Amino acid sequence: MKKKVLLMGKSGSGKTSMRSIIFANYIARDTRRLGATIDVEHSHVRFLNLVLNLWDCGGQEAFMENYFVSQRENIFRNVEVLIYVFDVESRELEKDLHYYQSCLEAMLQHSPNAKIFCLVHKMDLVQEDVRDSVFNDRRVELEKLSKPLTCQCFRTSIWDETLYKAWSIMVYRLIPNIESLELNLAKFASVIEADEVLLFERATFLVIAHSQRREHEDRHRFEKISNIIKQFKLSCSKQAASFTSMEVRNAEFAAYIDQFTSHTYVMVVMSDVSITSAALQINIRNAREHFERIELPDSQSGLSKF
Repeated sequence: MKKKVLLMGKSGSGKTSMRSIIFANYIARDTRRLGATIDVEHSHVRFLNLVLNLWDCGGQEAFMENYFVSQRENIFRNVEVLIYVFDVESRELEKDLHYYQSCLEAMLQHSPNAKIFCLVHKMDLVQEDVRDSVFNDRRVELEKLSKPLTCQCFRTSIWDETLYKAWSIMVYRLIPNIESLELNLAKFASVIEADEVLLFERATFLVIAHSQRREHEDRHRFEKISNIIKQFKLSCSKQAASFTSMEVRNAEFAAYIDQFTSHTYVMVVMSDVSITSAALQINIRNAREHFERIELPDSQSGLSKF
């Protein structure tokens, strides 16, 4: 199942850097050597049972004008998602908003049912005590400008977990059988008496589903875990080693990460530390085939016994 995703924004806003971090295993400091995107770069990214047909559109003025005139139908037809990236420190905000509005007009004409996301990017450059107000002002402005369409806004930076949070939510909205996946994950968590179970996409390590049976005070923990494990995987690859599983255990809890299906990793968090790693591995192995079936595009799999 293919989904067309447009990644747009002014040149230098950070589009290609974030794409490279999420899908091409770059670390933030390595994105400095990336050059500007020329015209449109196409890439096909496999994500679960989806193939994301990602169109990274160069943001130089000559290209932007061309997108809205001679390439208008080719660029904007059959779009599932538009991701528009704004540089929060841009000195040409009025021009940025004009291009965004032109995108919206083209979307309304050719892909009126597409999901629209706006990323207010490079938030690390904004003084910390005014970040909330700067982002909220921009969000209100973009939501008003987007009408009659609806946009969802995120604050992002390549230097922290906000990038993973935004992309996890955006990709989550594309997964066709996500409700079935979440219901079965909740059943799995209940059967093995886990505090929490998280499902990560295998290549990007974005969180795609979770089931929580015990409250946790850190609401940003998913994105932090994604970021940490992704960096650890990259470190392993630099040493010609492959990452397969990890366990963290102390007197308060045990967390176990393992390969799950052909497209996912699973993380199981238990407060009962008397449960051994071997028992967790058996439970994960027994659930694996069931979740493989759920991931099939047309799966209507219900809740069954593990």
